[in-house]
Amino acid sequence: MITQIKATAITMTPAISEYVEKNLDKIRKLVGSDESIKCDVEIGRTTAHHNKGDIFHAEIHIYGHKTDIYSRVERSDLYIVIDEAVNDAFKSLNSKRKRYMTMVRKGGAKVKAMVRGMWPWKGGNE
Repeated sequence: MITQIKATAITMTPAISEYVEKNLDKIRKLVGSDESIKCDVEIGRTTAHHNKGDIFHAEIHIYGHKTDIYSRVERSDLYIVIDEAVNDAFKSLNSKRKRYMTMVRKGGAKVKAMVRGMWPWKGGNE
């Protein structure tokens, strides 16, 4: 997975980029070593003129081979924003993977039932 991190209206420190990379590790484990999948991460302040409320945002866009997931979170703390955005993207990616595996298993079961029905004398349904 190719990752690109962008900071908007804040300065990107090594601590912030390291924290983002550390949190993206669980998504990398789920995706594997597929280099066709790209991940764009944008973190920053929504506005520069107020101090209270949801002032930080994080956007994660994962796209590539049969994948297009987008997550956006706004909160008052930068690190909480990063955690929630990564967790939201992970849940979406994991549910998509589970749906895909369920469909593969259902298709395999149908093929197996069809093959068993072709030769009933070979130990199928007698």
